[in-house]
Amino acid sequence: MSEIINAVDLTSKLIRCESITPNSAGAIELLISYLEPLGFKCKKINFGEGIEKVENLYARFGTKGPNICFAGHVDVVPTGDIKKWSMDPFGGEIKQGKIWGRGAADMKSGIAAFLSSVSNFLSKEKDFEKIGSISFLITSDEEGKAINGTKKVVEWLEEKEEKITACIVGEPTNVSEMGDTIKVGRRGSFTGFLKVKGVQGHVGYPHLADNPINSLIKMLEPFVKIYLDEGTENFQPSSVMVTSVDVNNNASNVIPGEVSATFNIRFNNLHTINSLKAMLKNQFNKITQNYEFDYYCNAEPFLTNDEFLKSTIEKAIKSVVKINPKQSTSGGTSDARFISKICPVIEFGLVGKTMHKIDENVDVDDITKLVSIYSFFLSNYFGVSSFD
Repeated sequence: MSEIINAVDLTSKLIRCESITPNSAGAIELLISYLEPLGFKCKKINFGEGIEKVENLYARFGTKGPNICFAGHVDVVPTGDIKKWSMDPFGGEIKQGKIWGRGAADMKSGIAAFLSSVSNFLSKEKDFEKIGSISFLITSDEEGKAINGTKKVVEWLEEKEEKITACIVGEPTNVSEMGDTIKVGRRGSFTGFLKVKGVQGHVGYPHLADNPINSLIKMLEPFVKIYLDEGTENFQPSSVMVTSVDVNNNASNVIPGEVSATFNIRFNNLHTINSLKAMLKNQFNKITQNYEFDYYCNAEPFLTNDEFLKSTIEKAIKSVVKINPKQSTSGGTSDARFISKICPVIEFGLVGKTMHKIDENVDVDDITKLVSIYSFFLSNYFGVSSFD
């Protein structure tokens, strides 16, 4: 058995991989170099061609169930203006008790922490293969289009009849301090594209034109003024946000002939894709028939009801940081939306205050705490006493 993996050291090495989405930049190979000596069977699963090619990894230790999976992504968002960084965004430097760089919070440190905890766990549980399995699902396509990453790996797992009992996604869930939040679900995301047609004309002769902007405002006004609902016990209210309006008109004396708008609905489990479509079209048709409407939904709402999974991570958090975590479904989307289709899934990682920001960083002490939390989780989930 290999030595216990140092999570902070591995985080630094992962940050040095300039893995701007969807490029893994060697991060997948780096993880394999740590997993295989531990006894994991690693399978690289690539989807897409050319610049759309995405490297994914599924690695498993053991053949028996239950199979606990850790899911994460090695890809990161672009750095923005590098001149504004006080540290090398791909340096993985440790200063002032923090580790700095793109992906430090989101979420290379989470991957390193779980891998470290697994190496520690397996070093203590020599006969673990007799009682269960541990697996990793890692992608380099979470921050981008999310087409050739976890979504397709999940489909691949189903085709291979590879069973996962439960999953932890290591996203930076905590708001202000380690242990304050676990994600037990997410709202859905529905993006709409609306084009309203009118009659172009001179602003001095409005009776000879039909301004489509007026219609657009009336069509969307009921949705942007209020929430779509009051929320539920587990979810925030659903909301509509208009994200762009375009008339392609630079002349102040011309009434445009058409106007386009894009909007996004973050919706809870009171709604479905079909119910949202029906609600929108009903409102639009009240105003005009002269429009085009299209949409895509890249995430449906989900809620994890596996009480053992939730209570086990809560117990681990309380054991290490003495905090009762809040169960949350807030925020954006994550790859948990794909994994929820095949098994119960929760999300827990580091503090996300600096993710995607200039000078992204996390506290080194928090990485150490996360290693301990994951270790307690594994021990309690599999019913062994390694970390009691």
